[in-house]
Amino acid sequence: MSTSAEKLNEHAYKNAPAKTFASMSIPVLLSLIAEPLTGLVDTAFVATLGTEPLAALGIGTMVLTSAFWIFNFLGIGTQTEISHCIGADNKKTTSITASTALLLALAIGLIAWLLPLLFLPQISQFMGAEGAMQNLSISYMTCRLAGGPAVLFTMAAFGIFRGLQDMRTPLVVTTIVNALNVLLDWLLIFGIGPFPELGVAGAALATTISQYVGMAITLYALHKKLQLTPKFDLPRCKRLLSIGWDMTVRTGLVIAFLLYCTRTATQAGAIEGAAHQGIRQFVVFNTLLLDTFAITGQSLTGYFKGKNDNTMIKQVIRQTFKYSFITGIITGGLMIAGADLFAKFLIPTESWAVFFPAWTVVALSQPTNSLSYATDGILWGIGDFAFTRNAMCISCIIGIGFIGLITTVQPLQPLLWIWLATGGMMLIRSALGCYRCWQLTKA
Repeated sequence: MSTSAEKLNEHAYKNAPAKTFASMSIPVLLSLIAEPLTGLVDTAFVATLGTEPLAALGIGTMVLTSAFWIFNFLGIGTQTEISHCIGADNKKTTSITASTALLLALAIGLIAWLLPLLFLPQISQFMGAEGAMQNLSISYMTCRLAGGPAVLFTMAAFGIFRGLQDMRTPLVVTTIVNALNVLLDWLLIFGIGPFPELGVAGAALATTISQYVGMAITLYALHKKLQLTPKFDLPRCKRLLSIGWDMTVRTGLVIAFLLYCTRTATQAGAIEGAAHQGIRQFVVFNTLLLDTFAITGQSLTGYFKGKNDNTMIKQVIRQTFKYSFITGIITGGLMIAGADLFAKFLIPTESWAVFFPAWTVVALSQPTNSLSYATDGILWGIGDFAFTRNAMCISCIIGIGFIGLITTVQPLQPLLWIWLATGGMMLIRSALGCYRCWQLTKA
């Protein structure tokens, strides 16, 4: 009798690993792609209003995206904790952990909404905004900040769903939220029918309303799954905040390294700055694909960690590595084969001379870069956040040192050297992560 029950409760991955991994990964990929696509629609709508509204939108989205990214531990940490709970088949702990994560997200969201309101003029000015552009950016950020609680609540909720091995619900919510956002953009930016014409503030209001609708849908769906009650567990909260510290240090160093790279490229000249931005846009989009395997690997590893099933953890590690590495090879090959096409699409012709050498370096780095994302997902799944923090500290500090050397020496083809330094940083990060995962497979 117990054997039959165990078979019914077995994870589908045990019987069909490739099919299950793919069925979990595809919804993750689609949900990750949806948001930047909606961002493009926002940009296209606001672009019709003129350069100042578009610049204000750019300032607001950059500031707020960076600010909310700092709290990504609410999704990543919650995903790991929930996957451990359901792997151990502990429904009570699952519900308490979920409730604690959501309440913590709401509390942080309220702070993230109210505190920055005091400094918006200074933030806008620091970003280079003046006059009408500054007023528009402050208006945009004020409205978007009101959505902070909804953003962080949904971030934690998506972590809960993915920890529960449910990748489809976040996709459904993301699709509804982004479709509503596009519709409200059209109505509120341009003042269609009975709606007022709000311009760039309309884009912010559309996003904020959509985010609260998404929050309501996720709360309803989670309550149906877990019969949530508002319980707050202090030890669970401390665990999430400990993860938050590791993730914040890690994220802060990544942001510092990327900003230093961008600053160095821009200081080299407008040609290098334009080429760097084009490459960076592609890399950011490619990250979504690699994050797909990392998120899936994290959920599966966390689940089998909760079951103390080392055999299945090793299988997930091998499969996550294989899919990521093959994707890296394919991506790198496509980048080299389609270099001319990408250049025409991404950058002005005057930047081509500095673009192609750097682009080739990025293409050749893709296989090893892909492994860095795979190792992050695996190590987050087993709860080894401190190691990923330390690995990122080592690699970023070395990378920042290389960029500093480039700034001092000022070599020919500085963009080429910037991306060589970036590739070296990723190689160190990959090597450390692979070594740690190799230790897990030998355990």
